[in-house]
Amino acid sequence: MKNAKIRLFVDQPLSEGQTVLLTKEQSHYLFSVMRLSTDGLVTLFNSQDGEFQAAVETAHKKSGTLKCTHKTRDIQMPPDLWLMFAPIKKTRTDFIVEKAAEMGARKILPIGTDYTNSERIRQDRLQAHALEAAEQCGGTFVPDVTDLQKLDNLLSTWDQERQIMFCDETLVGAAQTLQKASGEKWAILIGPEGGFSDRERAILHAMPYAHAVALGPRILRADTAAVAALTLWQQHLGDWP
Repeated sequence: MKNAKIRLFVDQPLSEGQTVLLTKEQSHYLFSVMRLSTDGLVTLFNSQDGEFQAAVETAHKKSGTLKCTHKTRDIQMPPDLWLMFAPIKKTRTDFIVEKAAEMGARKILPIGTDYTNSERIRQDRLQAHALEAAEQCGGTFVPDVTDLQKLDNLLSTWDQERQIMFCDETLVGAAQTLQKASGEKWAILIGPEGGFSDRERAILHAMPYAHAVALGPRILRADTAAVAALTLWQQHLGDWP
């Protein structure tokens, strides 16, 4: 049996025998860019029903339909892990979102801190990057990317059952802190390029559900820190074998 080489996220229910209507953008990608034609195969997922193989029923430049033939995988939900980070330069912010989606974050939250350099983001563009990352890495779930929100506002209504691993460059060591931690709901907090302010650091250190860690003896760039923090969390508390 032939296997599909193209993966596509669709915002529609999926089941065996289900017909899926393609958007104009999806039709252009499949039939003009990837040159698929009738009976061509595509792998579909929607963050709810798992992964399905589908065959092209109709193919036009601006429209088309697929039909699900069979289920290939159940949905594989990532851990209940959020990544909170202060936006930086455009391409490096894109990188953080893409890697968070690949590495198993369930929700991605850009935040404004006292020293955040970027005060605006394009939430729709970042969501598209998360979707593309899930398509390319074989995921069956696309994390939500929220709009930019103030760290102070977020912490003021925080669910105390969700533990926070916040990366504080003034400390040393992370593994020992995580080995002693527990709980299924977590959030990783990465500060801006200038680090957390003394005021923010004091607030976080006073929270009993916040755990301060350092990411080694060198100060990392924000995009590197995000990948390093996700790796540490996955290794000690996540779904990595």
